[in-house]
Amino acid sequence: MVEYLIFLAISTAIFALFALGLNLQWGFTGLINFGHIAFMTLGAYTTVLLSLKGVPLLISAVAGAIVAALLGLIIGFVTLRLREDYLGIVTIGTGELIRLVVNNQELPVGDTWISGAFGVQSYRIPLSTEPNLFVRFVMIGLLTLLAAVTFLTLWRWIRITQMSRTTDLAQRKTSKQEFASRLGVGIVLAVLAAAIYISGVIGLYNYNPKAGLMLVLLLVLAFVYWRLEILVRSPWGRILKAIREDEEIPKALGKNVFWYKLQSLMLGGAIAGIAGAFFAWQLSAIYPDNFQPQITFDTWIMVILGGSGNNVGTILGAVIFFAYDALTREVLPRIVPLDEARLGAFRIMVIGLILMVLMIWRPQGILGKKEELTLGK
Repeated sequence: MVEYLIFLAISTAIFALFALGLNLQWGFTGLINFGHIAFMTLGAYTTVLLSLKGVPLLISAVAGAIVAALLGLIIGFVTLRLREDYLGIVTIGTGELIRLVVNNQELPVGDTWISGAFGVQSYRIPLSTEPNLFVRFVMIGLLTLLAAVTFLTLWRWIRITQMSRTTDLAQRKTSKQEFASRLGVGIVLAVLAAAIYISGVIGLYNYNPKAGLMLVLLLVLAFVYWRLEILVRSPWGRILKAIREDEEIPKALGKNVFWYKLQSLMLGGAIAGIAGAFFAWQLSAIYPDNFQPQITFDTWIMVILGGSGNNVGTILGAVIFFAYDALTREVLPRIVPLDEARLGAFRIMVIGLILMVLMIWRPQGILGKKEELTLGK
């Protein structure tokens, strides 16, 4: 159970990080990106191939993020001056193009060239060797600090929405609803954080390399979330929101809209590239078929489910998606008498139905704000 919880925590954190990049591009800037997997692919392969050449893992991961950001620069220069639908067409084509190129070309794996269709294996992952007892206690201390910061952040996030003293009944009702939703979400996330913390402590003490990977990933996710929250609340973030709503207004105020869109596309791509490095480290062997377009659309589900333009909502969407995936894999076979192929189709039908109901009941997502809804604009 401990190993399974660590696996789920790693998977959820990777796609939460991946979805944060998409949320920056679409939720905050309004850029339609249907090929987000392209950034993850470049980040994963750049990190792995450089590490096999002897480059340190940290430098390899940073290089993967830079290459993914450069892809965003190229896509941006080609499409951002055109209509939004052209960006969607180009990105989905780019994602498939990169996957097919990797599949059909020879790659520099170590000192030899190997066909990409055979995949890349036997590369290093962070903290793969068992550390001594002191280092393990330091790692447990870092995980404890991260858990404490998480609980404190959730507490402050819930308290912000306590009932307003305004006499406006409509505002008081809205405040109550938001407080109730945040309280429910906060409790769920706190319980999950506690379960991950306990599993992580056990995995780090009785050292499991995946527990070390989970610690590094959670620290990176926390750092990226923290910096994104600061960015989207800064003047730069407010300009992105203005571009999302009506780009003619920031243009009239003298802002270079093209440059801000390009920055958003590149930064979101760099975050996806970092997620690609962790995705490769989790798999321990990568193949072109690991980077199917379906991953992009699963990430769109996470962003829409949690609420676009909300970083906490994006992380919540990733948690709900993987909780649904894990529960249905374990529970549905005992309830629904179908074979594996039909059961997979049934699970997709169910999540499609859930999304349809959500779009009717709460189109802005669980934590999204209706006045900031970008879907359909």
